[in-house]
Amino acid sequence: MRILITGICGFAGSHLVRGLLQALEGLRISGVDNLSRSGSETNLAPLRALGCEITVADLRDPGVLERHSGADWVIDAAAEPSVLAGVSGNSSATELLHTNLFSTVPMLEFCRRHSAVFTLLSTSRVYGIKPLCEIPLQVVNGAFTPDSASGFDRGISEGFSTQPPVSLYGASKLCAETLALEYGEAFQFPVWINRCGVLAGAGQFGKADQGIFSFWIHRWAARQPLKYLGFGGHGFQVRDCLHPRDLVPLLLQQFEAGAMVPRTRVMNVSGGLPSATSLRQLSDWCTARLGAHTVECDGQERPYDLPWVVLDSALAKDAWQWHPKTSAESIFEEIAVHALANPRWLDLCSR
Repeated sequence: MRILITGICGFAGSHLVRGLLQALEGLRISGVDNLSRSGSETNLAPLRALGCEITVADLRDPGVLERHSGADWVIDAAAEPSVLAGVSGNSSATELLHTNLFSTVPMLEFCRRHSAVFTLLSTSRVYGIKPLCEIPLQVVNGAFTPDSASGFDRGISEGFSTQPPVSLYGASKLCAETLALEYGEAFQFPVWINRCGVLAGAGQFGKADQGIFSFWIHRWAARQPLKYLGFGGHGFQVRDCLHPRDLVPLLLQQFEAGAMVPRTRVMNVSGGLPSATSLRQLSDWCTARLGAHTVECDGQERPYDLPWVVLDSALAKDAWQWHPKTSAESIFEEIAVHALANPRWLDLCSR
């Protein structure tokens, strides 16, 4: 089997490479990455040492993907991952759409020409901001928690509203999902859409608006300033987390299923409620593991911030018997070990 991974040098892409190589003998992996994400260049040499053929180029450049013809599976892990992309000043809306949407077209055309399977790593941020903010919440043990009668005791399912606004970032991913599904239907190649919770683990290039678990633990270990932003400045906002290596068993099953129709093409893939953690709870964990540190309380609101986003992956469990194997505690410990060994890691992604 030959796999082509776009965004191969990113956090998710590089972990998928290692997980797939461990899972399958004789696997050939190639990839494309423009190294636009600061820090991703550090993965280039190690991945090539594993035997990966990597092209450093923009996906929209004509002929780039054809250098990897022969691939029978394309995994799209290339994205601008920040929910503030396009509005924060670090990237324009046009740049966001070029990265997250327009670059999807050459991949889908590649799959059409070569009858390859297409897998898109999507996001929990495709769900509507207004209905998410309307979920009734209470504070339990330092974390926002849905009221018992709210109907969200298992998290947010795939049937939850995707009505705009979802953020420009979320819209770019939702449009890419729709385009991929239409291509697969029109040209008869398998398409799989996996909406991931917050990906986290050692080696992630965390920032305050993306990769929050890595960002928080690294800055805590380095005793750098931290703030609870928004929602009264208490740190009660909650996310779930998932290690990207836990995606590998699901991806392999989806590939093997190919064009089988009965199973849904879109599903949530996350750590779910067992991994749901607030910033206040994460700080408590950091205090116990790394020692005391002061966090500033700041009620400043940011665009697109949400109090509680936890995905329900019951569909993936029912269809594929999939569940995450890496606990939130194990993910945090992995990040902490990496942070202590690499005290200036976050400098790589601040350039």
